[in-house]
Amino acid sequence: MLKQTKGFNSMRISRRLVALAMIMAPLAGAPTLARAAESSLGTPSGHVTMKFKSLDIGVGHTWGTGKLVFQNHTYRFKIEGGSLAAVGYANITGQGEVYNLTRVKDFEGSYAAVNGDVTAGTGVGAVLLNNPAGVRIRLDTSSSGGRLAAAAQGMKITLRK
Repeated sequence: MLKQTKGFNSMRISRRLVALAMIMAPLAGAPTLARAAESSLGTPSGHVTMKFKSLDIGVGHTWGTGKLVFQNHTYRFKIEGGSLAAVGYANITGQGEVYNLTRVKDFEGSYAAVNGDVTAGTGVGAVLLNNPAGVRIRLDTSSSGGRLAAAAQGMKITLRK
């Protein structure tokens, strides 16, 4: 009976390791995939920097601030959002390029991305965000904390007046 229990526990641990490996495998290539996607985006129309935090227990909440440099002007904005299927806490900084932006008001709005990340201490990643106005943001990120996410993510950007 003890051998069956031990085998069952080993099997449960093995399944967890396989699940974790499946989640982490795409993440290993995330920066490379983002760079490959960048070549199909065209010429950048702006540059962004962001600082935000993410707190997740199944459903997560993200909040922070950022700066957009567009047509020789700097615009400050705030970030609110969330994610599904994530757990943990992370401080995240990011910088990247904005594409398909012709009017600053098109930058504001809801962005969506399907991505995953693992942060254990520190981590790096990349994400491609899209909004309904056709604006795309390619963001390289670095994070600290402890977080595991393999989820749909949404982010609302509001320009500060």
